[in-house]
Amino acid sequence: MQTASIILAFLLLLSVPLQAAGGQKVIFDCDLGGDIDDAFALALVLVSPEFEVLGICLDHGRTDKRAQLACRMLYQLGLEQIPVAMGRPTANVVGTDEAPASYTPQFHWAEDFDTVKPIETPAADFIIRMLRRYPGEVILFTVGPVPNMADVIEKDPEALKLARRIYSMFGSFYLGYGSDPVPDAEWNVRADVESARRFAASGAPITYAGLDITTFVKLEEDNRLKLLMRQSPLTDALCGLYALWGAETPTLFDVVAVGMALWPELFSTRPAHVRVIDGGYTVIDESAPPNSEVGLSINTGEFLKRVMSRYLRQNLRRP
Repeated sequence: MQTASIILAFLLLLSVPLQAAGGQKVIFDCDLGGDIDDAFALALVLVSPEFEVLGICLDHGRTDKRAQLACRMLYQLGLEQIPVAMGRPTANVVGTDEAPASYTPQFHWAEDFDTVKPIETPAADFIIRMLRRYPGEVILFTVGPVPNMADVIEKDPEALKLARRIYSMFGSFYLGYGSDPVPDAEWNVRADVESARRFAASGAPITYAGLDITTFVKLEEDNRLKLLMRQSPLTDALCGLYALWGAETPTLFDVVAVGMALWPELFSTRPAHVRVIDGGYTVIDESAPPNSEVGLSINTGEFLKRVMSRYLRQNLRRP
C-alpha cells in the first residue's frame, strides 16, 4: 500500500504544469542605459515569480556598456547565474548620418564593474538556441530597437515563430508621444527602420505595446519617493540610474510590455496587420489579414499600483 501511494504521488508530480514547476520561460531584449524605462522593465521581470528568466539580451548602440549595467544589477541582486548576451553595436540611428551611439550618463553606474561578464555567445545566437530548445514555451520581450531580432531572422528565419508570444514596446498606431492624436515615428522603430520592417513582417506572434498605451504610464514624484525610501538593492539601483538619467518624470514605456504578459486583464487589444514604412512609422493595413495584436487601452491606475507593489515588496539581494 505504501509503495502504491509513493507511485501515485510521483505520477501526480509529473502532471504538474511546467509553469507551476519552473515559471514561464522568458528572454528580455532591451537597450538598457538609454531611456530609464528599460531599467524599470528589467526590474519587473526580475521580481516577478511568474517568470523563469532564460537570459537578458542587449541591443543597439554601445551594447558592451549596456551589458555591463545588466551584469552589475544581476550581481547586486544575487542573480548573476542569468546569462547576459550582447548584440552587435550600432549607430544611434541606423542608416542615417547621425553620429554613432555614445557613452550615456547611466553607464557611469557600472563603470569598471567586471565581477560578472557577458557570455561569449552573441545575442541573436542565444535567442535562436533558446527558442529551438523550448519551441512554443518562451515569451520574448523586446523593449528597444530590434537589430537583434533582425539578426535572428537573418540567421534562422523560422526561429521567432517558435516563441510562445513576443511582447514588444514598438510603434505608434493611433496616438503619438504625450497622447498626441497624430501618430509618431516611435523611437524603437525609427532607430533602425530596416530591422523594424523585417521584424514586423516576420510572421512571429507579436503583441505590440505601442505609444497608444505606454505614453500614459508615468512614474510620478510620490512613487519615486517610495522607491527612494525603500532602500533595497533593487530600488537603490533604480534610484541611482534614475539620478544619472537626469530628467524628472519617467514614462514607463517598456514596463507596459512586461505587464501585458503578467496582467492581460488590464489591457484591450485588437488583431491587426502592422507594417513599417519609411521614416519609422508603423501603420495598420486594414486590407490585409492580421499578423499581430495591437494594444488599444490600459487600466493605468491599477497597472501602476501592481507595478509599485512588485518593486516595494521584493527582497532581492546577494545571499
